[in-house]
Amino acid sequence: MKNKFFLLAITFCLPIHSQEVSKSFIPMVEIPAGSFYMGSDGLGEDFDEAPIHQVVISRPFRMGITEITNAQYESFRPEHRALRGKNGVSLEDDEAVVNVSYSDAVAFCEWLSRKEGRNYRLPTEAEWEYACRAGTYTLFSTGDGLPAVYHRNQKVVRDFDPVSLKVAQTPPNTFGLYDMHGNVEEWCLDWYAPYSAEKQKDPAGPLTGEFRVTRGGSHHTPEKYLRSANRLAMLPEDKHSQTGFRIVEADTRLNVSGTSAPVPFNQKSVENTSIKWKKVSAITPMFLPPIPFVVRPACDSNTPFYLHNHQPAVTWCDNGDLLAIWFSANEENGRGMVVLGSRLRAGHTDWDVASLFFKVPDRNMTGSALLNDGKGKLYHINGVEASGDWQNLAMVLRTSTDNGASWSTPKLIAPEHTKRHQVIAGTIRTREGWLVQACDAGPGSHDGAAVQISKDGGKTWCDPWDGAPLSDFKEGGTGSTIAGIHAGIVQLGNGSLMAMGRGNSIRNKEGKLRMPMSISDDMGKTWKYVASELPPIDGGQRLVLMRLNEGPLLLVSFTDHPQRTPLEERGLEFKDKNGNVKKGYGMYAALSYDEGKTWPVRKLLTDGEYRFLNGGAWTGYFEMDENHAEPRGYLAGTQTPDNVVHILSSRLHYRFNLAWLKK
Repeated sequence: MKNKFFLLAITFCLPIHSQEVSKSFIPMVEIPAGSFYMGSDGLGEDFDEAPIHQVVISRPFRMGITEITNAQYESFRPEHRALRGKNGVSLEDDEAVVNVSYSDAVAFCEWLSRKEGRNYRLPTEAEWEYACRAGTYTLFSTGDGLPAVYHRNQKVVRDFDPVSLKVAQTPPNTFGLYDMHGNVEEWCLDWYAPYSAEKQKDPAGPLTGEFRVTRGGSHHTPEKYLRSANRLAMLPEDKHSQTGFRIVEADTRLNVSGTSAPVPFNQKSVENTSIKWKKVSAITPMFLPPIPFVVRPACDSNTPFYLHNHQPAVTWCDNGDLLAIWFSANEENGRGMVVLGSRLRAGHTDWDVASLFFKVPDRNMTGSALLNDGKGKLYHINGVEASGDWQNLAMVLRTSTDNGASWSTPKLIAPEHTKRHQVIAGTIRTREGWLVQACDAGPGSHDGAAVQISKDGGKTWCDPWDGAPLSDFKEGGTGSTIAGIHAGIVQLGNGSLMAMGRGNSIRNKEGKLRMPMSISDDMGKTWKYVASELPPIDGGQRLVLMRLNEGPLLLVSFTDHPQRTPLEERGLEFKDKNGNVKKGYGMYAALSYDEGKTWPVRKLLTDGEYRFLNGGAWTGYFEMDENHAEPRGYLAGTQTPDNVVHILSSRLHYRFNLAWLKK
């Protein structure tokens, strides 16, 4: 029963050996039986550490005194040697092995079990915390702080600083175990699940799940994530330079544990139907007052809702609902970031309260996208960092065929934690049926954007970039990336791709900086750059570019940046209802009927009524009137089959139609 040796029906029966450290291939030490209280109060981002519950470890077991090293692992898989030194870490024989998946770690245990005639496996999460605490209840086995001797660059960085992962270089805990706090994260046996408050005996997590638990924290991770109680997890197939493993030998009968994760409100009472959309009038203008889609949940809802709510994505559902998602965090480059979701249900006037949509525990989740492919399937694409920043992201895909009531198991579609994977809202489906996902090409404000493309409905993806040098963005130039981050993409009538983005502004013939436009005739491999006729945008702003059901291209952007644009360059000229030209400021919409060459229709996104509004995130409070619209915000957009255009800023939802834009 390969990979199933932890199930209830199996009992390990080989004897536990001497309490002395073993002199076998993997040096091990005996951990005594006992009981302890597992977890913490679970405050704030550490909500998954509660409730504290008693755990009985009924039998002694043997545990590796260190993490498995490169030399030990490569006795099993010599080909792993090619990964030594990846990202500048773990080069030597006696350094902890990294870049191993959960199945890699399990396979090593099975190989060693056959080789030595013993029963080796990964430790359960409970065994790991019991062994780490070694009889303590302080934050660390060393006390309430972790002495500097244990530190391995305990900070968030985009590129690793030099660090040794050599094992057993710091004092062991009282059980004789080294590197339980830091060095590298360690795979555990369990599927990740919420704790149960009940007393448990030899728990091993649930039978199924989405993520496997990791423990201990690693190099280049803030100290708080190295605590004895801290829980992390990963997709089982994920692997990166911060996670390895250690092993145990045990004859313990393990028991299913944990509780089922509660169904989030955005997945409850979802109608699994397909409505017939009634199109809005093509001649009657419609603009509805903006309403918040980020609605704070009740304090007792157990929803991890934080101070900073930002970077939305939105799509329509076949049942008439709108589904929006965004990240919630206290800090953008932290591990606590979660993806929340909400619905504007068909026939309702207010959005639901926020609820959890997606979270890989203790990973940065920057970048989300949603798409309805028009054939009954929703796509959710998200970035997943190995740690806390947003440079080195992998990409994960989930799909739903029941309007988002349930989602498929997350699948890594771009598994390397690297640049060019920061997902941008605005996924498109081309006339060929291909999916095109825009991604920031790097973490900086002038790194441009890349694309990931799937030609088989999301099964496989590729980056058409061939490794050419980064682009030199200038009028008439060509390069390997889109000019501008946070780019919106459309397919033109001739099959080419067109993108517009923030940053990498290009000077026009008059010498004015303009928003860059990028055109690709080879489906994203190379791009040609021109200066558009529209003003550039800056920090805290993200545009929407989309093709309307009626045919023209729609751009929603900002006239200027309220803090960074020189005063004399702020605002754009718009016509009022009487045909008079006057300056307006803030968010506007523009229409193009010639595939982006010109944008003759421009309208400030306001109906002229005075409002005092909260735009959330970096926007904050602002006044809306006939000459002023929302000044900043990360925008996302969709057009429902009834032809209503829906634009989300960082907190607010705008609704209008083409007739209103042309009025």
